Amino acid sequence: MTDSKIVLITGANSGIGYATTKLISSQPNYHVIMACRSEEKGLKAMEEIQGSGIKGTLSVLQLDVTSDQSIAAAVETVEKEFGRVDVFVSNAGITAYAETGSKKMSTIFATNVTGAVTSSEAFVSLLLKSARPYLIQISSGLGSFGLATDPEDQFYNSPSHVYRMSKAALNMATVQQHKRFHSQNIRVYAYCPGFVRSNLRGESEQARSGGGFAGDPMDSARGILDICEGKRDADVGRFIHANGTYPW
Repeated sequence: MTDSKIVLITGANSGIGYATTKLISSQPNYHVIMACRSEEKGLKAMEEIQGSGIKGTLSVLQLDVTSDQSIAAAVETVEKEFGRVDVFVSNAGITAYAETGSKKMSTIFATNVTGAVTSSEAFVSLLLKSARPYLIQISSGLGSFGLATDPEDQFYNSPSHVYRMSKAALNMATVQQHKRFHSQNIRVYAYCPGFVRSNLRGESEQARSGGGFAGDPMDSARGILDICEGKRDADVGRFIHANGTYPW
């Protein structure tokens, strides 16, 4: 069992997951498990990050959060190789921009809600083996009922209706996880990474940059690192962002 802090990040090969992996692995005494649906993409991303120069260490884990079989195999692999997980960052998410109707809803909810909850809870047994475990659900301010009903909010008229619904559902799941796991010393958070560059909206430059308005995902990563380092312990069980909290 390694003495490094073990951080598992789902959807780690691109966007916020990639930036978070890069930032955390640049710190000493961290090992980041890059959990990716595509092992090939994960290995490519790992090589890129290692080539940039890091002080921590990396490994790749095949994990499809929509597959019970993949989740079970991933838990078994991590238990054998590391014996525990110190931080679980439930980052994998989609918008299913190419889908429509009920297909769009079922696809988005399968990853953003069912997959996020099922995969994170499957690793609870390994989080409980950590002296100071953290469970971070990557949510979005779009999932806040408080913000969604505020006509002054910049995203009040956002067209991302199904994605917004999925993050609201994930927020409720996070509240329930906090209530269930708090007594077991697992620190649970919903974290909004902000509007940043990613493939979430599509792979064109226009989509990735949000029309030129998307920020740097490394800013999101710094907020996640702060949680890992205990700097947000006062906000356990809350819906947080890099500079404060959001209403549920």
